[in-house]
Amino acid sequence: MSASYSREISEFRLEGKFIDFVIKDGYNLKGLLLHTAEGECYVKLAKHLRAAFDLRLAPGSWLQVIGSQKHDIKKDKVILKAERVMAVRSHIETVAKLTSVIEPPAIKNTQGKISKNKDTILVCHKSDCMKRGGKAVCQALEAALSHRGLEDQVSIKGTGCMKKCKAGPNIVMPDKTRYSRIPYTQVPAIMDKHFAHCKKQQQSHNCPQGVIHHREIG
Repeated sequence: MSASYSREISEFRLEGKFIDFVIKDGYNLKGLLLHTAEGECYVKLAKHLRAAFDLRLAPGSWLQVIGSQKHDIKKDKVILKAERVMAVRSHIETVAKLTSVIEPPAIKNTQGKISKNKDTILVCHKSDCMKRGGKAVCQALEAALSHRGLEDQVSIKGTGCMKKCKAGPNIVMPDKTRYSRIPYTQVPAIMDKHFAHCKKQQQSHNCPQGVIHHREIG
């Protein structure tokens, strides 16, 4: 049987609960794990969806996925590839708008002025760091600030190159602690470490500063 006839391609449509992202090398989004009526399944994301997807999507969100499925007859394996992903039920606003690429949120212009009453988290905004997962880290930082009620106390500021391109993503916390090779999944733990002592309505200048050191994750 020739290669052209070894695979059957057809359209699929399924609905299921989002379990987790499938990420390669710590920062490359590849697909989604979903729990469907038939059990757990992996759905590969088309390239344009990988760039646009909001990594803050909460586990348990209901999604509808439309795409193509390839049945490799020789290997007796079905590969699902999503071309469209839509939220269903009450989760519509938690899914990225897939019609355009989402830019890293809440990154202030580097020329903008930061309030003197705010601590500042610096995030390398150069392309190398962004390609290594910087966009996901930015999204996770904003979500962590919002969840902890720290938006009025802490700012996120995009910077130029931090001279550690191969160790990206790179961030610097307000106490000058630097983190390199940081996956977005570790952002909540880092925020808890640096801001657990800051009350929701407490002014940031009352928060004691930590010891300056450098840590690489990964």
